[in-house]
Amino acid sequence: MNANAQLSPDDLARACADAMWKDDDASRGLGMKIVEVSAGQSTLTMTVEPHMVNGQRIAHGGFIFTLADSAFAFACNTHNERVVAAQGNITFIRPGKLGDVLVARAREISRNGRSGIYDVQVTAGDVVIAEFRGHSRSIGGSWLPEPGIDANQR
Repeated sequence: MNANAQLSPDDLARACADAMWKDDDASRGLGMKIVEVSAGQSTLTMTVEPHMVNGQRIAHGGFIFTLADSAFAFACNTHNERVVAAQGNITFIRPGKLGDVLVARAREISRNGRSGIYDVQVTAGDVVIAEFRGHSRSIGGSWLPEPGIDANQR
């Protein structure tokens, strides 16, 4: 019997996020926080710090993209399959500002075979500042150990 089958989909999602988070130096290094993770969904936050603003004195788009990409990553890795981004696209709608707490909410749109599509909305307060769409690809392996599988095979 697979020990992971005993977990609810949301508990499995959280366990996968915990496993992934411990080695995610990039997201942690930028001060991101996981607010919520459930099957096919995640919410992350990040505060715009002085080193994240550009010459226009607004949040550099690369940091907004990185937050959206991290939320996407946590959403698409909730099913105990190792998944990476195949493609990501972002549309900037409004600027983020120094001190803004940005919230990225990712949700699964489609998951079929090894491919998935996820949408991420990034907000500052009640204002939508960006919309991101990511396409994922499963690469094999799992986040959590499965009985009878050597950890080196994951």
